[in-house]
Amino acid sequence: MARTPNYQFERQERDRAKAAKAAEKAAAKQREREAARAAENPGADPSAQKD
Repeated sequence: MARTPNYQFERQERDRAKAAKAAEKAAAKQREREAARAAENPGADPSAQKD
């Protein structure tokens, strides 16, 4: 027997999955940028910098 569709919930689930994927991608890019900066400036500690 077919179930009745719940379009709003299904859309919310798709949006959550899309947001989670985007957040993971952004976090990976951030880690990659930090690794590149660390390789570029091996003696510099980014947490030690103060403005």
